[in-house]
Amino acid sequence: MRIKDKVAIITGAGRGIGEAIARRFAAEGAKVALCDIDEANAKRVADDLCREGGVAEGFVVNVRDSLQVKNMVKKVIEEFGTVDILVNNAGITQDAMVHKMTEEQWDIVIDVNLKGAFRFSQAVIPIMREKGYGKIVNISSTSRNGNIGQTNYSASKAGLVGMTQTLAKELASKRINVNAIAPGTIETEMYALVPENIRQMANSLTPLKRPGLPEEVSSVCLFLASDEASYVTGQVINCDGGMFMS
Repeated sequence: MRIKDKVAIITGAGRGIGEAIARRFAAEGAKVALCDIDEANAKRVADDLCREGGVAEGFVVNVRDSLQVKNMVKKVIEEFGTVDILVNNAGITQDAMVHKMTEEQWDIVIDVNLKGAFRFSQAVIPIMREKGYGKIVNISSTSRNGNIGQTNYSASKAGLVGMTQTLAKELASKRINVNAIAPGTIETEMYALVPENIRQMANSLTPLKRPGLPEEVSSVCLFLASDEASYVTGQVINCDGGMFMS
């Protein structure tokens, strides 16, 4: 098992990519603390993992609330003793063309997607620094390169890349690796809401001619969270079927 007995916090773990990461981490021996704003989903996934023999607990947390974030990290440390891995996955969309986008749509997407990751990172970094070990994985997006109707989302995901690379430089001396994954089109509940013609266009622009699966993103995340990636930091790994190549 590649991350046996490591303690991992995963945000937005109640469904989609976050759920797939939680399930993969538990299968690889990690003790998983799931965070989601949806209590039913957080409990469902945690209960599933426990029934399957894993160690997991669900927490209801709004990543926009600094106190809730700090309280969750405190509880995880009390119950599991430490935090080894943080996956900042929680994210939302509020799409609109820029001339129609409201300040509220801008603010909430930046607050959840970017500042939420900042809040959790800031909360776990002290314990990682103290013990000289840690793995932080931020879930960005190929939309960081720009996407029509997603000024707010694209800005938040590009901001995550800047934060990833800055933290990687700040924390390298403490043996804390910080990386990002940029998924392309992935088959999630959110993706299912995209109009069929847009999905077909996305597939046509992807060399592999299909959307990815959450489990395929979780495989990349597992690598970055494991000691197999001990010499990888400050990187953005595209998991997009070849949509962007650089």
